[in-house]
Amino acid sequence: MTEQAILVRPGKPYPQGSTWDGKGVNFALFSEHAEKVELCLFDARGRRETARIEMREQTDLVWHCYLPGAKPGLLYGYRVYGPYQPQHGHRFNPNKLLMDPHAKAAAGKLRWTDAHFAYKIGAKQEDLSFDWRDNAPAMPKCQVIDPSFDWEDDRPPDTDWNDTIIYELHVKGFTALHPDIPAALRGTYSGLASTPAIEHLQRLGVTAVELMPVHCFVDDRHLLERGLHNYWGYNSLGFFVPDRRYAATDDAVNEFKTMVKKLHRAGLEVILDVVYNHTAEGNHLGPTFSLRGIDNAAYYRLTQDNPRFCMDYTGCGNTLNMMQPRALQLIMDSLRYWVQEMHVDGFRFDLAAALARELHEVDRLGAFFDIIHQDPVLSKVKLIAEPWDLGEGGYQVGNFPVGWTEWNAKYRDAVRAYWKGEGGKIGDLAYRLTGSSDLYAHNGRRPYASINFITAHDGFTLNDLVSFEQKLNLANGEKNRDGDNNNLSWNCGVEGPTDKPDILALRARQMRNFLATLFLSQGVPMLLSGDELGRTQQGNNNAYCQDNQVSWLDWTLKPEDAELLAFVRRMIELRKTHPAFRRRSFFQDQRIRGRIKNILWLNPDGLEMGDDEWNLGFARCLGMYLAGDAIGEVDKNGIAVVDDDFLLMLNASPDEIPFTLPGFRANVRWQTLVDTSVISAQTTLRRYARGSAYPLQGRSLVLLRLPGQH
Repeated sequence: MTEQAILVRPGKPYPQGSTWDGKGVNFALFSEHAEKVELCLFDARGRRETARIEMREQTDLVWHCYLPGAKPGLLYGYRVYGPYQPQHGHRFNPNKLLMDPHAKAAAGKLRWTDAHFAYKIGAKQEDLSFDWRDNAPAMPKCQVIDPSFDWEDDRPPDTDWNDTIIYELHVKGFTALHPDIPAALRGTYSGLASTPAIEHLQRLGVTAVELMPVHCFVDDRHLLERGLHNYWGYNSLGFFVPDRRYAATDDAVNEFKTMVKKLHRAGLEVILDVVYNHTAEGNHLGPTFSLRGIDNAAYYRLTQDNPRFCMDYTGCGNTLNMMQPRALQLIMDSLRYWVQEMHVDGFRFDLAAALARELHEVDRLGAFFDIIHQDPVLSKVKLIAEPWDLGEGGYQVGNFPVGWTEWNAKYRDAVRAYWKGEGGKIGDLAYRLTGSSDLYAHNGRRPYASINFITAHDGFTLNDLVSFEQKLNLANGEKNRDGDNNNLSWNCGVEGPTDKPDILALRARQMRNFLATLFLSQGVPMLLSGDELGRTQQGNNNAYCQDNQVSWLDWTLKPEDAELLAFVRRMIELRKTHPAFRRRSFFQDQRIRGRIKNILWLNPDGLEMGDDEWNLGFARCLGMYLAGDAIGEVDKNGIAVVDDDFLLMLNASPDEIPFTLPGFRANVRWQTLVDTSVISAQTTLRRYARGSAYPLQGRSLVLLRLPGQH
């Protein structure tokens, strides 16, 4: 196959990828060490290779050409020639059709075969051998797109960080079983944009959806052989491509854009969970799908003493080379594309510490962060780091730069340990309730740098957190060896499902304790999808390969599920109504008009905590007083922010504690807003005088309100 009947022009080196200009398509591909690059064209079904076009132009290490008359829908891939010398880091094999790293769409599914490997599977020399088979029939094909789209009057909600409430969801799992969504739309971008889905999110009160990976990704071969799938999607193949498995139509790009537009109209921001730290090509024995065959030595971190092997800071076999400008450019181009062309509002970076590694150390002022900080597009969107990787020194909670927020695992662990009933946790809990100033105040960051969560996709659901002490991951096929063993969970007396009323009541109370703590803490709360419905994964704390009812939301609500949902809605509304729980700055330890600090820590006697009390190993009860007229902030109009006074009381012990209520002016009458010892519908607005003792039940949280005089 040749380009005899195809007119080929030199084209341009930028932008990379395939770009239709209305008259033809420009193709551009970076490869520093390639000796020859061929553009391969395919028929409309992607089954037959119709032409191979040698890209004879190279500018600044970018190979390029232009095809006049080429149109959107054209399917293509690349074959790249060069040395096959794994011991020197080079793995070129033109028998392997390669995905364009800058492709915007893909057609067809990847079908696993030994032909995807550049070496002979089973050879004694392993990856030092060479495979001559053509893998094109089993590869998805890149697709040229028409980027035009009618965004109408789309505007980003642009929710302030301190007003943000994140809802982490899986595009398929959220709607796969929803009875009110048409069957053809369930599990898709269109399903997420449907009226029933949006109405649930709006009634819940969240302000942003954080979508688990939607970049085109690969189902691991070993999972498919066990009848499983990579459900979570942390196995990227295309950083610009919305995965078609979540599309109800043949046009995943426009379907995704339509989803974003509808979510924006509903006041919901869209945050993408992105995986730039590694790719689906794995370690040195992995397949050749894209970057490995385009320029392995440029795109991946290789060991210095033997570049045959990959540096693995991710636990997934490889790590992108953040010291290579073109690798950085690939990531930055992808991020800008999703903001400018797809209108997303932010990103959560998986294993973000890996992106900060310039040499071996994690450098929080690395090139990646410098570039984003000065970028006129990306510096304005929401940036969330998973602040760790699996390499040495990779745990970096609290160390990311200004402008970044972080998943705060110390918040998760402190709150779990406290409500589990472990003594001596009240000091750590106090930091977490107030925005983790010990982690973020030292470098000029704000409380909203802390993304607070009790549960996330990785680990137990909230229901399972109070029902299981041991993980049950046998369905994953790894003999229960996968998943974290340290869950800080408590089963409330019985392991797993039970019909004992007292155990079920305690579990329901514990879930209310966790949720109330989450939404009354300073920082940004993140709710795991389904926790508001009492979702269970049957004890599986690593359901990454469970693309089934283990992971999907069950929308059939039992009475106790409906009660939990009502409680969550009420807590979110309370948070949104009262600025005392969503401060933009940390509490200051100053006196207010000579009478009280803006925050006061109280013991059960209603007295300010003494230094020695914080260190009591048995202490499980704490009171936090918030002075509403001492917030010390102004709103967007420059008007002082004021609120009511609040008293938050927490008791993780099993026993009732009479908590003496403070009062700093005459005729104080505290009103009960929340008491987790009863279901939300039973909470009454009882009033208590200062100096009286509130019967704080064992393992419960109470919020009292003192109407302000503002």
